[in-house]
Amino acid sequence: MKQYFNDPQQEVMYTAAKDTVVVGGRGIGKGLIHAAWNLRNMQRMPGSITGFVGANCKRVLTNTLPSMLIHWENWGFKRDLHWCVGKKPPKSWGWGEPIFEPDNWENIISLYNGSIGYIISQDRSGTSNSHSYDALDIDEAKFIDFEQLKDETLPANRGNKQYFGQHFFHHSKLITSDMPVTKKGSWFLDYEKRCDPELIEVIQGTIFEIWKTKRKVKDMVGAGKTVPAYLRSYLRTLYRDLCRMRSVAVMYKEYSSIWNMQVLGEKWVNDMKRDLPPLTFLTSILCKRIGITRDGFYSSMRPFHKYAASNFSYLDSLEYKFDKLQEPTSLADADIEVGAPICIAFDYNANINWLVAGQPQGNKLKILKSFFVKYERKLPELVDDFCKYYRHHKRKKVIFYYDSTALGSNYAVNDQDFRWVIVHEFKKRGWDVQEVYIGKPMNHLEKHLLINRMFSGRATLIPMFNEQNNEDLLISIQTAGVYNGGKDKRGEKLAETEDDKLEGRTDGSDAFDTLCIGCEKFPKQHFNFFVTSSM
Repeated sequence: MKQYFNDPQQEVMYTAAKDTVVVGGRGIGKGLIHAAWNLRNMQRMPGSITGFVGANCKRVLTNTLPSMLIHWENWGFKRDLHWCVGKKPPKSWGWGEPIFEPDNWENIISLYNGSIGYIISQDRSGTSNSHSYDALDIDEAKFIDFEQLKDETLPANRGNKQYFGQHFFHHSKLITSDMPVTKKGSWFLDYEKRCDPELIEVIQGTIFEIWKTKRKVKDMVGAGKTVPAYLRSYLRTLYRDLCRMRSVAVMYKEYSSIWNMQVLGEKWVNDMKRDLPPLTFLTSILCKRIGITRDGFYSSMRPFHKYAASNFSYLDSLEYKFDKLQEPTSLADADIEVGAPICIAFDYNANINWLVAGQPQGNKLKILKSFFVKYERKLPELVDDFCKYYRHHKRKKVIFYYDSTALGSNYAVNDQDFRWVIVHEFKKRGWDVQEVYIGKPMNHLEKHLLINRMFSGRATLIPMFNEQNNEDLLISIQTAGVYNGGKDKRGEKLAETEDDKLEGRTDGSDAFDTLCIGCEKFPKQHFNFFVTSSM
């Protein structure tokens, strides 16, 4: 079948630098790049070993692998006929053998010619130990822990030159992501300094020269003329020089989603501008770099306040049946106490409404997940999103922290105030609600001092974020500035203008504040009723 490649996809694939770093907006087609890049490597290096690196197991199974393998399927490479995942190919299939056979096939992608790929999730210890890779594929790089990557995985991209050293792409790396918003997640932007734009231009010029020469040869053959020997020799020289240049080249490119407008359509971009928080739109769609607030409202927050929590038992039980992960569920999370209620807090706005969910566990306040709805979707839809995600939670109870802003106001709904609507919607869906009123909103200075004491470990609870489940909330928190001694909320006013309706970047952080104040100042003891007998 014919495959359409947009301009960024074409540029990446025909340039084919040994190390390629693509910082691209959503919808740019990074999955197709991964599919084509890995298929080339694994087919042309039979028996080779590729490392597929992801920040955590859940992200690999829900994002990275499905977006690549669906392209393989579309190109005619069928599961259990040309490739398989999570199991050793039976000998009856007649497939090739990998150069080094793995001891365990649970996290292995296998190709018919013996090439394999190790699925490396950084939250799963030991997944890159004692291996030698022929290529590394790193998707969603902004979530990768670079120190761990540097210590465990990059040194393993080595060896096997006796088998594949003749290929310019041996030991190559493909790194893709949308634009990061944190210093820790920005490690791959340094590849821009390693990229030699002139070398990339020469490579692309050589490719064009090869195309012109091949076309000239084709025209001569079509006209019945003898092709001069020097032309064939010239082509061989061009190909040899091209491979040499590619073998040392680093390509770094930034592409906004606008590059794929022909496929995505203008409506999609407009919908994203409407539905996403402005900072997410700037980084994930327009691929813009932004400054990180270093002296912001949450100045005591550090990288260690984020964590990954994949439920490996559940994810492994799916046996790489990706359709079962289409509708996300808390079963994939390992950080939730299933027999305990979930603490929740909201923020209410005409254009955006937030829900932040957490659980106090020991001296930590685990921020399990956050949700938001935009425009025509209001509080009932927000509660519904929460209930669908936690539909398998054993104890259907929430501890609802709210302040006076939830009382007597109804601009996000119709007739009743926010508190009534939230309680009504939860009870309608079979959830028990324990309401905890925390009074008037805490003044900004007192709130700033309290939450930063919590972050620095000088309070009862330390906030900790499930990083994958709180991507947009973390943007809201990490970029919240200070103005006139309080949180800079001027962007929320700009969000209500016609030109830029989504500038309410601090709304999510306000819901987080309410949850922190509630759990810290108004703790509610809860009991886990799901006790396993020791008999």
